[in-house]
Order: sequence, then structure tokens, then C-alpha cells
Amino acid sequence: MSFRGCAPGCKASWAGCPGCGCVMLKGMPGHLSNPELCTPPGGLLLGIDTCGPMGTVALGRVSGSEVEILGQIELEGRSYSATLVAAVGQLLAGAGLALRELAGIVAVSGPGSFTGVRVGLAAVKGLAEGARIPVVAVSRLEVLARMAGLPAAALDAHRHEVFLRVGGPGLEPGEMLAGAAELAAITPAPRRIAVCDDAAAALLGSAWPEAERLRLPAPTAADALALGAARMAAGDFADLAMLDGHYLRRSDAEIFGEPAAAGPPGA
Repeated sequence: MSFRGCAPGCKASWAGCPGCGCVMLKGMPGHLSNPELCTPPGGLLLGIDTCGPMGTVALGRVSGSEVEILGQIELEGRSYSATLVAAVGQLLAGAGLALRELAGIVAVSGPGSFTGVRVGLAAVKGLAEGARIPVVAVSRLEVLARMAGLPAAALDAHRHEVFLRVGGPGLEPGEMLAGAAELAAITPAPRRIAVCDDAAAALLGSAWPEAERLRLPAPTAADALALGAARMAAGDFADLAMLDGHYLRRSDAEIFGEPAAAGPPGA
């Protein structure tokens, strides 16, 4: 896939195009002979997070290793399908920008509400495909862990369970759905873990009474942009055709539909 009409032949990356010094995306072939049409330095990123009880969309400008947040709009829960695209338009209009001027979209792909995740990713795909904008996907748990500077984080998953991210020295962090039994089986338990809601804090307090629970505000799209910018710089782009929610839990339709799908005994 070319980027914004680029012609084949350039091996440019985020580090800068050798032809004109513009910032291009690693892995995107081509470079325009007209440098005015290339992505300018200080790329603009849109962040979308509809995984939690409240959703957010944020706009940021990448400056070196930092992301300057230009604006953020909060979305009321259970109304994402009606408000998300309008909020993106409002955010861009407020900054005097068009969608095609974005260098990328950072999508928080879960875990969280099935409906919220699906609505958010559907919007991301529509925006990205139409304007040919690259996308990176990030985990909401990883965003929370990064905010705390810890390898472990947890979010309320309801049903007396948490979405859990755990890691340790020399260990690749992993994410899972965990109830009391799964938490009890994890040894050693993390010494410190990031949380942002009462339910997760209470469940972890019962399972791991000696672990320090570091309470933080719920992660937002603005928080996701810092993590997403690093993924963009590394060229870790999502394949839109394969992009799916990071659910960790199967839907009720999948769980309760299995006996019916199997058919009656002896069939």
C-alpha cells in the first residue's frame, strides 16, 4: 500500500526521507517527488478509546519522543455509535485540520465492553480506509500499566473477574481474564499493580492482600497516544482486514450458543 499517493522507489521511514527530509512511515513504500505532499515532521495522531464506561477521542502532535495533546473529547457511555464519529469531526474542526492530515490513528482495541470495542474499531476502520491512514492497536491494560510505570495492571471485567496484565523480570507480559481461582494460582503475586476502579481493587485485595494497589485515573485516548506513537515509530501497523477486538473473554452468544450449535443428543 502506498501512502498518500506516493510513487514506488523510496526507502523512507519515520527517521526522515533522504530526498526531502519529510517524515514518512516505515514499511510504506514510495516517496513523492513533490515534498509538499509528504507527511510533515511533527505528525498528528488521533486516538480512539471506547473500551471503558466512558470513551474518549484525543488529538496529539508527535514531537521527538513526546506527544503534545492538542485536545480530547469525552464520550458518554452506551452512546458511542451515535457520538464517536461526530466527536472526531469536532476535534479535528477545532484544530483546523482535515482527516487526511493525520499521520496515524491509535486504536485502543480492548479489553473492555464488547459493544464499545466493536463500535470503536468499526469507526477506526472506516476512517482509516477512506483516508488511507495507518493504524496501530494498543491494549488498554498496557496503557494503564505504562501510566503507572509497572508491569502489572488490572481492570474490572465484571462477574467477579478482572482483565489482568502480569509480567516480571525477564518475562514477557501476558494478559488474561482472571477470577479468584486464577489469581490464587499466580505465584509469586505482583508486589505492585495498577488499578483504576473499585471492583478490580477489591478483588485483588482479597486474592493478593500483600500487593500494593496503585490507584490511577482510568486511561484515556490521550494516554494511549504516547504508547501508540512509539508503535508508529517502530512500524508496528495493524492490518485493517485482520484487526479485531482484544476481548480476553468470549461473548455470551459464543458461550451460551455452544449447546444449541452442537445439536440434540444422537443427532
